[in-house]
Amino acid sequence: MDISMTMNATDTSRVRSQADAFNRALSGAQGSGQELGRDDFLKILLTQLQNQDPTNPMEDKEFIAQMAQFSALEQMTNVASGFRELNESLVADRAVQVLGRTVEIAQGSQTTRGTVSAVTQGSVPQITVNDQTYDYSEIQRILN
Repeated sequence: MDISMTMNATDTSRVRSQADAFNRALSGAQGSGQELGRDDFLKILLTQLQNQDPTNPMEDKEFIAQMAQFSALEQMTNVASGFRELNESLVADRAVQVLGRTVEIAQGSQTTRGTVSAVTQGSVPQITVNDQTYDYSEIQRILN
């Protein structure tokens, strides 16, 4: 169905302008590594509802399908958040396991060797070796 057959010229122009803006935002988001989120999805759905032809409204099954997609997006967002928290917890646990062990830490071309005397937990765990603090991720080797 052609949009121009069901809406007047002003409405057609407004919808095309919104679609162009959305497409620009979408292509910009893909180039910058950003993702469309739930707010973007709701904006699109709201725009569809506001600009639909009153004589031919959106089908119930189309609306239900879009709401199901939104629900799936929300669940995937929750799962991703849960995985991030789990990963942070696992990294923190691994950091605690090196307490009292000898490690090698590489910083550029220099290597530091020493015993881990303290561990600071958090989203980026830190260890103390030879009275210096390092990120856990800087450990190159763990020795017996």
